[in-house]
Amino acid sequence: MIDVLVVEDDFMVARIHRGFVNDVHGFRVIGTANCGEQALTAVAELQPDLVLLDLYLPDMFGLEVIPRLRSAGHDCDVMVISAAREADAVRGAVRQGVVDYLLKPFDAGDLRARLEQYAARRSNLYAAVVSGQSDVDRALARGAAPAAPTPTLPKGMSVETAELIERELRATDGSLSAAECAARLGVSRVSARRYLEHFSVTGQAEVSLRYGQAGRPERRYSWVEL
Repeated sequence: MIDVLVVEDDFMVARIHRGFVNDVHGFRVIGTANCGEQALTAVAELQPDLVLLDLYLPDMFGLEVIPRLRSAGHDCDVMVISAAREADAVRGAVRQGVVDYLLKPFDAGDLRARLEQYAARRSNLYAAVVSGQSDVDRALARGAAPAAPTPTLPKGMSVETAELIERELRATDGSLSAAECAARLGVSRVSARRYLEHFSVTGQAEVSLRYGQAGRPERRYSWVEL
């Protein structure tokens, strides 16, 4: 079994993550912590194999936990699970040697896939002697956050239109509504809204609401840069 410590300040989210992990064959959660100091204490007491680490903790930024673990002699692996999309956070996590970086929100299948990949890499490292360069390459691959695969477009959507709307969204200073996008590109508002919502679902765009004096709030979209 791979023993896991969940570090998450929201107890309801921690409970959900615990359930996700325990549903993956070969993994079990042996404890939770809701801040950085609790995480350091829990690692010392429980000796987990893997720490699922949120970055927005109440007492310190999550990446500060990792060097303190190492200086205390703990060699557990760390997988970041966070809503932090800042490029500095991602680069910092990679420099600290995290085994993966999973953005919130995600579902059970997303985490399951990452955990199963981690378990496979971990199993490969138990060999006393590597058989060749391929084994070394697999071992070194654990230190980098994998590139997210290009999301598959839903049926009825075209790559050309998606790329057109993506370029417009990237070039926009601030946010863009579906109506504004449609007017700039000469597509229907319904079509623009569908593509923008797709980018939102895949995590490539963020949605904000602009409230007017009456009626439903306007949904506005901005591209997420990592």
